[in-house]
Amino acid sequence: MTDLLKTGLAWLRAQRKAHMSIPATYKRGDAGVALSVTVGKSPHRVSQNYGNFTRVVMRDYLFNTADLILSGAATLPEPGDRIEEVGDDGKTYVYEVMSPGGDLPEWEYSDGHRGTFRVHTKHVETRDA
Repeated sequence: MTDLLKTGLAWLRAQRKAHMSIPATYKRGDAGVALSVTVGKSPHRVSQNYGNFTRVVMRDYLFNTADLILSGAATLPEPGDRIEEVGDDGKTYVYEVMSPGGDLPEWEYSDGHRGTFRVHTKHVETRDA
């Protein structure tokens, strides 16, 4: 029997990639891959000293898990990896994969069938064209 939810999610992933994405480059050291990413954001409460919390909003990138191929092998995101995108102003914006506050994951699956990564990042560099 066909899993209608799995089929529907695959269709939605294809639609997101085709109509709601921008080009970006995912890098780990010297290895990199061009991706179609959807930009999002995630608010998090990060624990500070003595029970205080700070609200942090991370820039997220959503992309198909099957597209993250580095050095010829499918891989998972890792802390320290970088995502680069060229803005409308021609500048290159660099974001580093990291955990919001260190006690949460750097990435998560965005759907129940593990077809989309949601990678949490922080802006670390801007380069002129």
